[in-house]
Amino acid sequence: MKIKYSPDADVLTIQLREGKPYDSRDIAEGVIVHLTSKGQPLEIEILDASKVVQKKDVEVSLEALFSSG
Repeated sequence: MKIKYSPDADVLTIQLREGKPYDSRDIAEGVIVHLTSKGQPLEIEILDASKVVQKKDVEVSLEALFSSG
């Protein structure tokens, strides 16, 4: 998973997996999900991200990814 923010465009992109988008859907105002040809989500884009997400509200936890259990 990769998370990128473009301050020039004010877009937050959450890449869930590698691949080329086949389709995209607006799932809420300013939120777009890009899909594979099989309908699996590839990435999520949040437009006007600074109005939706504030830095103080972002928390990243890698514990669940690396814990074995």
